[in-house]
Amino acid sequence: MTTAGTEPGAGRPSLVVLISGRGSNLQTILDAIRDGRLNAKLRAVISNNPDAPGLERARRAGIPAEVVDHRNFPSRETFDAELRRHIDRHAPALVVLAGFMRILSDDFIRHFEGRLLNIHPSLLPEFPGLNTHARALAAGAREHGASVHFVTPAVDAGPVVLQARVAVEPGDTPVTLAARVLREEHRILPEAIGWFLAGRLTLSNGQALLDGRPVPATANHRNSQ
Repeated sequence: MTTAGTEPGAGRPSLVVLISGRGSNLQTILDAIRDGRLNAKLRAVISNNPDAPGLERARRAGIPAEVVDHRNFPSRETFDAELRRHIDRHAPALVVLAGFMRILSDDFIRHFEGRLLNIHPSLLPEFPGLNTHARALAAGAREHGASVHFVTPAVDAGPVVLQARVAVEPGDTPVTLAARVLREEHRILPEAIGWFLAGRLTLSNGQALLDGRPVPATANHRNSQ
């Protein structure tokens, strides 16, 4: 007998990853699984964008690549219901939003409560939403970075699990700053996933817990080397 989210006979908890674009964070997950740094079975990669380059990354790795095109649905709720059905077929232990550019409905988020992680390119709660690098530069921020957080109904406002900081350098542009932040995204996302799949990371009463203790407000900031 096997349980949902576990590869039969292998003790490998399963993932579904949602993407909308290139899938560079997806690639870090694939690499971490391949190299044995992440004990997981990636069941499927699902995109709302049929032209997402990340789908080809999944296919090359032998991972089912599925499309639920939001443009084919009359409302967010009907799209989310179909997306939920696709995910539930794989019974994942964890769903990871890795560059998934859709705001999800409250019902969808409640269905996956406590097993839905997102990677965001800012030091939350600073700069939720889009265009984070340009906004950080416009605000004169001295530091910028990336956050992994649990997803809750408020956009980019769920409990932060792990963050990484980078210094904003003189002459930075949104492009140069984004490149340094992306390297940190690639570093911290597999780590946070690994914590969750190992049973170390949980969401309890709206609070992220690591090894049963509240994650500090500083969210284990890791400075870029």
